Formats: sequence, C-alpha cells, structure tokens
Amino acid sequence: MTTKLTFDGDWRATLTDEPMRITPRFTGDASVDIAPYADVAERERCLADTFGSQEVLWDAPDVLRFDTDSRELVAAQFHWPEESASAAEVARLPLLPEVRPGGLRADEARDFRHERCSVLCRAPGDAVLTGLRDLDVLDEPLDARIGIAPDVALLVQRGAVVGWSLTDPAQYLTSSFIDPDPGPPSPATRRLLTECLDLVTTPVVEDVVDGEPAALARLRAADEALRDQREDRHRADALLQLIATYVEDYGNG
Repeated sequence: MTTKLTFDGDWRATLTDEPMRITPRFTGDASVDIAPYADVAERERCLADTFGSQEVLWDAPDVLRFDTDSRELVAAQFHWPEESASAAEVARLPLLPEVRPGGLRADEARDFRHERCSVLCRAPGDAVLTGLRDLDVLDEPLDARIGIAPDVALLVQRGAVVGWSLTDPAQYLTSSFIDPDPGPPSPATRRLLTECLDLVTTPVVEDVVDGEPAALARLRAADEALRDQREDRHRADALLQLIATYVEDYGNG
C-alpha cells in the first residue's frame, strides 16, 4: 500500500490515519472546498498560518494547505474542469479501489503548486464526480483512493496524485463559506444538478456560447426552474450561482 504521495513539482507527503473531519462544500463557484473557514477574513488567516499550494493573482491551481507546526493537511480546494469526458472515456475509468480514509503530513514545510485537473468524469446521475489530471490516467489502474474528508478522495496512480473524486455531489451543494444543508437533496435538485452540469461543461457549453437556440432554451429553462423551486433553496441558490455567468452573458440570446 502506498504510504508516500507525490504532487506536482516532485513535492511529497506521507499518509496518516487521520482524515479531515470537515464537511465538503460543492459550491456555485465550481469548486469542491474542504475548508475550516466561514468567511473571507478567516480564509486569509488560514492562508497566512499555513503553507502549500494556493491561488496567486491570475494563477489558480488546486489548493492544499498544511499546518505550519504539525505539517498536517488542514484545508483543500479542488476546481472542477469544464471539459467532460465522453461516455466512452468514462467507461474506461479504472475500477476504483475501495476508499482508504487517511490524512496527509507534508514531508517538508515549503510551498508548491499542484495543477488543477483538466477532465471531468461524471458517473450516471452524477452520483460521483471525478476530476482527472488528463485522459492518460485512464490507461492504467489506480493504486488507491485516499479519503481525505467525508466523500472526498484523492486518486493515486504510481504513487502520484492524479485526480480527486466527490461522491454524492448533490448532498454537498452550497454557496461559498456556507456549510451544506445536512438534510437530503430533493429529487428536483438532483435533476437540476445534472442539467446545470450539462450546461456548463462540454459539449453543451460550446453550444451555449455559440448561441444555439436549443442550448439557450435549456439554459433559460434551468434558470427559471431553479428560481421557482421552493424546496431545498440553499442548493437551488448554489446551482443558480453556477450558471449565473452564462445566463447573464447568453441567456437573452
């Protein structure tokens, strides 16, 4: 079993037996956040007190932050890709090993940069979202899935971190800095999650940008359905945020 993980730039961490106990947030900002902070000020303090990979100006890699003293992983943010794998490519996704819960301890206290994933694999019904470094990951089996937080795992291949997965993303839909509703998502929310993900990822997003009438009709219909939805409002608002830029830029086309 792998005990050392390599990230971009030959940066390494050692597995521990203590995953983060933080509920993930699947946000309308198109990211999966595992964060101990509840507002911008707390986020800035967290960044100041930790080291690792972080966004800088226009550069937005995935974020992994480690405590300065213990070198333990204390926060993470994974951006999900706009490019979706085709059904044929998703079918090639290696059989995922059982998740092993675990944390990370940095081998050394220094900053690094971990590139965001480029391809999104969507399981049927969007029951699981998987971000992959690239499609080459599909050519070999995975070594492990390390569950660093509830329903969030790192994908490991040849000892290197090559992606992440989020199980039941509808459960964790929320706005930035707000913990998700602990109750189950409504069936309408699950359907609209799939529709919104279709609209903001390839190939449908290309039709939206090109002004294809059918795609724009779907965009407007999703926006209207989310605004009219009375139940599960926090999750509906997160999905509205997810498609907001497209509605503003193309919804009146």
